[in-house]
Amino acid sequence: MKTSAKGIALIKSAEGLRLEAYPDPGTGGPPWTIGYGSTSGVTPDSVITEAQAERMLGDDLVRFERAVERQVIVPLDQGQFDALVSFTYNVGEASFAESTLLHRLNAGDTAGAAEQFSRWVSAGGKVLPGLVKRRAAERALFLGIT
Repeated sequence: MKTSAKGIALIKSAEGLRLEAYPDPGTGGPPWTIGYGSTSGVTPDSVITEAQAERMLGDDLVRFERAVERQVIVPLDQGQFDALVSFTYNVGEASFAESTLLHRLNAGDTAGAAEQFSRWVSAGGKVLPGLVKRRAAERALFLGIT
């Protein structure tokens, strides 16, 4: 599957666009981030154009789409796939692979999986309002509410 326009819009909205590198909001340091949340090869002095940010997002999407496809063993609809790509884009492949969300989903407990989104709202030991909003949007997309 490929992430739909709705899924890409969710990621772009949640990540925002930054053309200069910035530190991780949770740690105040590495990994450095740029564009729409890209971290690969980013240094503290990185600067990019909007076109480069779009290309980086496309590359990142392929990586996270593949991660979702590798880890999920049950059929997904487009909204579920988009929500999981957004989630994985944010938390990383390893965290997704080890998550209760994934384990419940693969066990056929879709409702239980959906309830797990709201557990992933902290960074650096603090609840971040942006993550609360993102997880609510991902959960709604996952459940087909939006």
